[in-house]
Amino acid sequence: MYILKIKGTAKIPDYVQIRDERFTLMAYFRVDRPEKALKKCGLSEQEAVIKGIIEKLPFGKMQKLELN
Repeated sequence: MYILKIKGTAKIPDYVQIRDERFTLMAYFRVDRPEKALKKCGLSEQEAVIKGIIEKLPFGKMQKLELN
């Protein structure tokens, strides 16, 4: 999987995309509200790890997301 953090504008908040190996969109959520989207795509047990990655991830950079 891959994770990408997108910088918002004045009216649009910052967002995160999680994509699978084929770059199909699995989750799309606001940086400050990941809970519901992570639960929906089956990643709720990894929420703390993903939040930590999001905090460190620079805007506009895609990173491979390797979860145990």
